[in-house]
Amino acid sequence: MEQREEVSLNKTESEETAKEATAKRSVECINGSNNAELNKIILMRAFVEQQDPSSKDVDDYMIRRFLRARDLDIEKASNMFLKYLKWKQIFTPTGSITASEIATDIEQKKMFTQGSDKTGRPILVVFPGRHFPRKGGLEEFKRFVVFSLDKVCSRMPEGQEKFALIADLEGWRHTNSDLHECVGALNILQDYYPERLGKLFIIHVPVIFMAVWKVVCPFIDNNTKKKIIFVKNKKLKSTLLEAIEESQLPEIYGGKLPLLPVQDS
Repeated sequence: MEQREEVSLNKTESEETAKEATAKRSVECINGSNNAELNKIILMRAFVEQQDPSSKDVDDYMIRRFLRARDLDIEKASNMFLKYLKWKQIFTPTGSITASEIATDIEQKKMFTQGSDKTGRPILVVFPGRHFPRKGGLEEFKRFVVFSLDKVCSRMPEGQEKFALIADLEGWRHTNSDLHECVGALNILQDYYPERLGKLFIIHVPVIFMAVWKVVCPFIDNNTKKKIIFVKNKKLKSTLLEAIEESQLPEIYGGKLPLLPVQDS
């Protein structure tokens, strides 16, 4: 009897060793990670899969993005990731958002995609001056943000995880601003799409915008702040050309490409 138990135990240990080896081989395929990061990906995946089996459906790059967003702290990253999974199941139960669900926001013609920067990050262009908050419109706006983020992420070539964003504030007024919507959009980007934003160019900045910026800025995490560039009007084209080839830059900024509505990308 003791001998059988020993054999059974050894078999179980072998199976566990095999599983660990398989997991290790899986994450070893991730580009740009050192051994310490790879080990944390393995540990975090094992934990979150125990907490929520649907974690098995995500790739190791997503696990890594959440880890990096929390400075490789496994506990904090796991809590953030599990919160994301619950949000995703509730917010997009069918897996995606359709254009018909966000018709009003699409009609405002405020979000476009086009081209890629020099690192291969797809470009998203938003015109906040064309956005008009409305009573009861917060939930649709949040769905519009998720729809747009999913669209730009779907354009990422293999090996690319980030996008570049140009926020064109030309014509922006206080009537275009709603603090709840601003914070809601920031929370979605930071909490549910971590490490997706590569660079944010804020252009055509009116003086009155800076008052709102001071209110919104405390809600922006430090990692995101480092990616934000306020561009002076006199240096608009030259600054954008430092990051984007002319052939990939939208026509309205002196490039070669026409803007493409986000729903058509």
